[in-house]
Amino acid sequence: MPKNTDFPAGALVMLVLRVLQAGHLHGYAIAQRIRTLSSDVLQVEEGSLYPALQKMLLKGWVSAEWGVSETGRRVRFYRLTASGRKQLRDERAQHDLISTAIQAVLRTA
Repeated sequence: MPKNTDFPAGALVMLVLRVLQAGHLHGYAIAQRIRTLSSDVLQVEEGSLYPALQKMLLKGWVSAEWGVSETGRRVRFYRLTASGRKQLRDERAQHDLISTAIQAVLRTA
């Protein structure tokens, strides 16, 4: 099956927030975690990830601080905020609602 790296609107933000729920990570680690958890189906490109992280920073959903990665590189670590946890709950509820509606159409049309 061909891999499609295009995410539905809002899905990337929701996935990043969910991955950060487990703890702080730097950008590359976030992308790798999403790829691993999706069994290599979802591949997050830097050109999508970092603008999304910047948007989340501006909205207060994540915070960031500089640190050193496991490879010794200076990186920015992102952490989910209380506002980000609320946003994740809201986005998951909306996603569940839409997914249920789509499944209903697919089953009955």
